[in-house]
Amino acid sequence: MPESQVVVVDYSNVEELHYTLQGIDLVISTISGAEQLNLIDAARRARVRVFVPSEFEGSVFHRPGSQASDPLDRGSHAALNLLRQISQAKPTGTQYTVFSCGLFMERFGPGGLQAHNLGASTGVQAPSDYLVNVSQCVAEIVESSNPQRPAQVALTSVYDVARFVAAAIELGLENWPREFKMRGDHMSVSEVVRLCSVVRGVSFVVAVHKHQDALTRAEMFRQAEDWTQWHYLQRLIATANGRYHFRQANLNEALTQAGLMNSSPMKFRQWLEAVWGSAV
Repeated sequence: MPESQVVVVDYSNVEELHYTLQGIDLVISTISGAEQLNLIDAARRARVRVFVPSEFEGSVFHRPGSQASDPLDRGSHAALNLLRQISQAKPTGTQYTVFSCGLFMERFGPGGLQAHNLGASTGVQAPSDYLVNVSQCVAEIVESSNPQRPAQVALTSVYDVARFVAAAIELGLENWPREFKMRGDHMSVSEVVRLCSVVRGVSFVVAVHKHQDALTRAEMFRQAEDWTQWHYLQRLIATANGRYHFRQANLNEALTQAGLMNSSPMKFRQWLEAVWGSAV
């Protein structure tokens, strides 16, 4: 096992962060907001080669183009804009790569993301916060933004994300693109609900909204300043709009070609059966 060192830092102190990052080639962030901006600034000063922002969701390409137009932004646009600026610095600025993985499968496990101390800044920690509450056997979906194209999502277990990132390092930092997309599985949101029902062996109560109806309800909640319900619907709408899906998983392909994945990432049904047990 490689040795590791734990350092306690103050994320509000850029000078301290700068000192801590001296001699570091790669920074992988798991924080957001002002603290991450300070970490990026410190990485720039320390001449860190590559910075990985805390962007572990859908592809950047499928997100709104600005902070003002993105109701789910949690500092992402500010972080990416800052990284774009410093990557263009001469002679060589800190480069960056986004790792996109779609949805964490752990959202659908017992206790949701909060059981893994994840998602505190996203509003989707609890099982009832998003799409399917597997323990209560209920779901709420916006099936599609286009009647001819059902909403789809990519899904990856947190543990496979860690494997993917570790394997990507073996590719060499100089070979990293602006975005690495990885996934364990991908399917329609209706199939997500169906598999949850099959594995639990119980029929789920499913509320299916049309896209326009969801937009109308979201506007109603905005006017009422019910921000909890507004954000809840915005996540479902964003899902229907393809925020958490991508067709080509270029990191899967690169690692397979290089022979760096010892085993395949978990499929969603396989993962569900491992955490909930199979009823079939």
